Amino acid sequence: MPNGLYQAMRGVQSYIERSGLDPLLVKLVFMRVSQLNGCAYCLDMHSKDATAAGETLQRLVSLPAWRETNYYSGAERAALAFAERLTDVQDDRNPDDIHDELLNFFSKEEIANLTLAVAQINSWNRLVKSFGTIAGSYKISGNHPD
Repeated sequence: MPNGLYQAMRGVQSYIERSGLDPLLVKLVFMRVSQLNGCAYCLDMHSKDATAAGETLQRLVSLPAWRETNYYSGAERAALAFAERLTDVQDDRNPDDIHDELLNFFSKEEIANLTLAVAQINSWNRLVKSFGTIAGSYKISGNHPD
């Protein structure tokens, strides 16, 4: 990945990390979006980072069926539904119901930051896939692929 592009992406990533969003929530969103996009490298990375940060294997494995479980909070459910809607841009349902649900748990600033986080992981997924990064090679260090 070209250094300038990587640095730009890292700058946005750093902003998200300092935004005040719950880091485990962001990791769940990153995992779910990476599942939807089929990004093996990002799934490897975010599962390792999430478990190192204290996330449980049960919750990570159950993410594709999060609606059928009782171990995600209301805020996590709202964020996951929002992330799925933003990732599947062909979904023509009105997003107002999701925004209404988000407002039960997040401020407008937090929703803006969550929106950026979803856009960011979608971008990382596409970049990583386009550069042929090999899954399984990620080592926990806080850095993204270059």
